[in-house]
Amino acid sequence: MAFRIPRPAHLHQPAPADDDPRPQPPEPPLPSDCCDGGCDPCVYDLHAEAMRDYRERLERWRRRHPGAD
Repeated sequence: MAFRIPRPAHLHQPAPADDDPRPQPPEPPLPSDCCDGGCDPCVYDLHAEAMRDYRERLERWRRRHPGAD
């Protein structure tokens, strides 16, 4: 029968900022990246989706690192 050994308290601490870097925003598309052909999805749609994801990841990061801004 296996049993779990409790982890020392210091191992339950949040990761330091070096181990949890601040998310970086995605690069915006260049005007030449869009062909104006009505693509679905357009590169601008993909960028908007990436920005929503970035904002969510940044908000979670800020909760883990209060006062880091």
